[in-house]
Amino acid sequence: MQIDLTEKTIESKRVYEGRVVNLRVDTVVLPNGRITTREIVEHRGAAAVVPMPTPGTVILIRQFRKPADERLLEIPAGTLGECESPIECAQRELAEEIGYRAGKLEELFSIYLAPGYSTEKLHVFLATDLERGERHADEEEFIELVEMTLDEAIAQIEAGRIKDAKTICGLLLTWYRLHRKKA
Repeated sequence: MQIDLTEKTIESKRVYEGRVVNLRVDTVVLPNGRITTREIVEHRGAAAVVPMPTPGTVILIRQFRKPADERLLEIPAGTLGECESPIECAQRELAEEIGYRAGKLEELFSIYLAPGYSTEKLHVFLATDLERGERHADEEEFIELVEMTLDEAIAQIEAGRIKDAKTICGLLLTWYRLHRKKA
């Protein structure tokens, strides 16, 4: 017999509306009948890309992230535009952040980043057959491009120098897929 773990929402109240996220507080009935609240960060979702210009080489970006208060090495990523699909967002972010267009985009995985408090779902792609184009960086983004081998990127993860979760997951799965095909 399967237990019903669903929480039924009896009231929902938006308490903050922002440019990137909204915050709402839901009053819910738990499976045992108890009533409690859930604070939920609403986010449209995002796409991220592991750009591989040549086999075994990746392009990462370095940028300052205020919430972490440090410069982080990451794969290109961005929030989905209104009515934009994850694959369209991935292509847009490649052009904006590193100045490339992917001839081939393969979805690696989709994950909820923090399902305990956020609706954000992230779609991560591997981009190959890259064509150099024009870079269209956002006015508020200051990005340094960093090209390295995939093995060097994995070493950066092991050394604790790559700290961003989406980047770690994307690089490790890319490395696994490339090595699995060789075995």
